[in-house]
Amino acid sequence: MVLKKRSRQGLLWISLFSLGYFGFFREGCICAIGSIQNTSLALFNDDYAIPVSALLFFIIPLIFALLFGRVFCAGVCPLGAIQELTGFKQIRVHRNIESVLATIPFVYLGLAVLFASTGSEFLICRFDPFVGIFRRDAPYTMIIFGSLLLVVGIFINRPYCRYLCPYGVLQNVFSRFSLNHVTISPAECRICRLCESGCPYDAILQSDPPNTEPEKPQKLWKGSLIYSLMIPVLGAAFAVILYNLAPSLSVMNPNVRLAREIRLENQQGIQAVSKRAVAFYESGKTENELFEEEQQIIRRFSKGAPWVGIFLGLSLGIGFFRLTVRNVRVEYVPDRGRCYSCAKCFKFCPVKVKT
Repeated sequence: MVLKKRSRQGLLWISLFSLGYFGFFREGCICAIGSIQNTSLALFNDDYAIPVSALLFFIIPLIFALLFGRVFCAGVCPLGAIQELTGFKQIRVHRNIESVLATIPFVYLGLAVLFASTGSEFLICRFDPFVGIFRRDAPYTMIIFGSLLLVVGIFINRPYCRYLCPYGVLQNVFSRFSLNHVTISPAECRICRLCESGCPYDAILQSDPPNTEPEKPQKLWKGSLIYSLMIPVLGAAFAVILYNLAPSLSVMNPNVRLAREIRLENQQGIQAVSKRAVAFYESGKTENELFEEEQQIIRRFSKGAPWVGIFLGLSLGIGFFRLTVRNVRVEYVPDRGRCYSCAKCFKFCPVKVKT
């Protein structure tokens, strides 16, 4: 529908099917976004066998992104489909604000992998904003959160996909190397500029004015060198920061919270009355065993947190570096990483598909 037919209407029918089947019928589970956690848990825990369905949901959309761009986001993902169908208006977010908000999914992905790999929390599933709508049985706070996203999405299209979705980070990276990506015009671009207002995601890379000359090599070389040196520095800095935050992050593990609750009872006399504390006292497990398990979990966080920091630092550094490396463009093209292949820009292009 996107690459061959170039049909926005056909894509909407696919979105409706995906929303009905993967969303309301399958109740949003299992989804590619949540499969990040299953994959992370399986990679770092020998006692967990990942279900084949979860592994396929994780891998197949990435393969398609590598081949055709973010076609999974275009109409297959139920979370994207429910937002796509509510995007009636279009308000552009200032590019600087967009750049800041776009860093949140990277942080979300890093923390989700860290918490899942340490067996602490499936963060993505816990804060899935639309699963409550699909199942109609989530905490009211999450239903309200999902509803607010849909309301905001009427004006700022796909807010979850753009500013929260951790799987979108992987789709972004894989799509940049896609072999066959969607194009705005089916033929040679006429530089009519009509498509500028057609993309609600600001994912169209504009053409340079005629006779634009590339920047001077010396100036470009200096800028690239500075930003390239920032990449390892940011990676190391974020690794140190996350390493020092590891004990605080480990509180997401229920056993760490339990150990601290029991320790607080011993030190300050504040009685531990949570369900986990009651179950602990009835289990016959000693406090020393609990505290040793707590230290083991903190050590796991201390090993994993620096890698999350490196990932965040490198991502930020590479983002800065990309600002300095650009060739002169002679036509309007989609940003392969940020483009959702939604086909909204097609109707603005005066060049029609030859039949």
